Amino acid sequence: MSDQPSLFDEPEDDSSFSQNTNDTSLMAEVKQLHDQLNQANYQYYVLDDPQLPDAEYDRLFHRLKEIETSHPECLTPDSPTQRVGAAPLSHFEQVTHDVPMLSLDNAFDAQDMRDFNRRVSERIKHVDEVFYACEPKLDGIAVSLLYEGGLLVRAATRGDGAVGENITQNIRTVPSIPLKLLGENYPAVLEVRGEVYMPKKGFNDFNEKARAREEKLFVNPRNAAAGSLRQLDPKITATRPLEFCCYSLGRAEGGEVPAKHSEILSQFSKWGFKINPEMRVVKGIEGCLEYYEQLAEKRNSLAYEIDGIVFKVDDINLQQQLGFVSRAPRWAIAHKFPAQEEMTLLKDVEFQVGRTGAITPVARLEPVFVGGVTVSNATLHNMDEIARLGVMVGDTVIIRRAGDVIPQIVSVVQSKRPASAKAIVFPLACPVCDSHIERIEGEAVSRCSGGLVCAAQRKEAIKHFASRKAMDIDGLGDKLVEQLVDEGLIESFLDLYSLKLDRLMNLERMGEKSAQNLLASIEASKQTTLPKFLYSLGIREVGVATAQNLVNHFLDLKILVKADLDALLEVDDVGPIVAEHILSFFAEPHNQKIIDGLLNIGISWPVIEKKDASELPLAGQTFVVTGTLASMGRDQAKDYLQRLGAKVAGSVSAKTHGLVAGEKAGSKLTKAQDLDVAILDETAFLALLNQHGISHVS
Repeated sequence: MSDQPSLFDEPEDDSSFSQNTNDTSLMAEVKQLHDQLNQANYQYYVLDDPQLPDAEYDRLFHRLKEIETSHPECLTPDSPTQRVGAAPLSHFEQVTHDVPMLSLDNAFDAQDMRDFNRRVSERIKHVDEVFYACEPKLDGIAVSLLYEGGLLVRAATRGDGAVGENITQNIRTVPSIPLKLLGENYPAVLEVRGEVYMPKKGFNDFNEKARAREEKLFVNPRNAAAGSLRQLDPKITATRPLEFCCYSLGRAEGGEVPAKHSEILSQFSKWGFKINPEMRVVKGIEGCLEYYEQLAEKRNSLAYEIDGIVFKVDDINLQQQLGFVSRAPRWAIAHKFPAQEEMTLLKDVEFQVGRTGAITPVARLEPVFVGGVTVSNATLHNMDEIARLGVMVGDTVIIRRAGDVIPQIVSVVQSKRPASAKAIVFPLACPVCDSHIERIEGEAVSRCSGGLVCAAQRKEAIKHFASRKAMDIDGLGDKLVEQLVDEGLIESFLDLYSLKLDRLMNLERMGEKSAQNLLASIEASKQTTLPKFLYSLGIREVGVATAQNLVNHFLDLKILVKADLDALLEVDDVGPIVAEHILSFFAEPHNQKIIDGLLNIGISWPVIEKKDASELPLAGQTFVVTGTLASMGRDQAKDYLQRLGAKVAGSVSAKTHGLVAGEKAGSKLTKAQDLDVAILDETAFLALLNQHGISHVS
């Protein structure tokens, strides 16, 4: 809501409505819209407690504008459409903006953009084609920075557009804001405007730490940035991972600036300001629409949140000719992305059981369109999260979905809670097998104690066992596993190896050829590697890398099974919690029985010869694998490197010895080049493997 009008002020006299229109129902709707928008602005800007999603605010605001356009008698001076920012907080010094900080009109689809371009073209008929500066619309808080003689002398929020809040001391703590301008030839007085925001990583890290301390979490990065700048103690602001990106010139005195918006931003960059690297200048409306589509595809991979694209006529002279309407410039518009937050009803909560027995509460929602898809379910994670949110069945909740991220409830609209709302009660017994549910001290997750007797865990355990990184049983997909369990043909991994052709052929959608192929794949899976077999068992928190480290250390399954806590803690990547999971798994009689059964039916792997780690060819070296390799997956490449004694890291540093770079390697390749790290393309990597006796066949 950083671009919406935000001054909260109840109308002093409602009589203007009745004087201006005789339509009682329309008058009532306008009054209701005023109240809703003013209340939303108050909660967001004054209380720092947003209750209304941006998409809902935009709809209400658009409806009010629609009424005022078709019924001018409904337009009053106190309408939210005539305001451009939030009411200043009383405990900050007020600052009057010499040039008002206006907001932008919004476009929600291509037709809105074409209408905007048509209006621009009609007002500057002497120009054949308009060039537009395009910038991602950062989801933060707008600020004004005033420099005199190259020194930062004042920083202020937008406030109501005319009057903002003095946040100079807080702004001085933001590392990306220069306290003194770089270079020379800058105006004697320069006002720079831009957005203070919190990058995704910083936001996630901050919330994780707050969750660990059982403190209040921020709803989203925009809310986090706004709350951080409103701290009375600048030391608190200094601990927040804030950044600043400039997007426009406020004013300049005693010097010259370029005649185009894009060139002004380039000049700002030379004076020490961060500008958005995604900024472009395009020709005409088709260029704008193409840029919008390109950024929409990149949106979820960006390091910061954006909620749309801002398009501005690039030529400053043309901007001046186009001028302003009451609350926004005619030469700029914000093309909004589909909302990532929406409001809907929590109808019920069900509890699902995962592969490791984790009990996860799942919210059943009134279907709502958010983030480009219709959402009817959302995760509630665990009971700690339910308690933190204070959510109840029957509540109106705000749902967030960003890209491929699982939809989640981020907050409750307390004002809409009905008297019939019911508390969410966590079950004492597993909803699938009725086994006791336990919660280990120090863990947030509750788990079913039923193990392999629990049908939910049994299905998930078999799916994991057959997956590509585990036993790699081709043709045994999730639906077929469920079918085999439901038909009573298998109860554990072991039963896969006793399946018969005639029984498989009787299954729905299973022909003779498919059944034969499946049996052949099951038989082929008997020849595997110890790391894959260990990973396939589904021991909690033992992933591909940990399984490989365990094998590298113990070499033999018999030795690993008998290892005590101290022995396990000697393994790289194994801490006390993982070690306890391993000990618990191998101590269970039914697990021992299944492992013995698997070995007895012929599952085997090559004997691993003990080698002195220091004698391995890549011992003591650190490698990073990035990009897409045509001949193998990255996990396979990492496995090969570990076999040769190398340590495989996730990021490039000065201590990295080599980078294996496939197609679309990205930022890790750039960093490796900057640090002069040895870079191996796929051909060179395969040659390295072959040199040390590993012949990979894709």
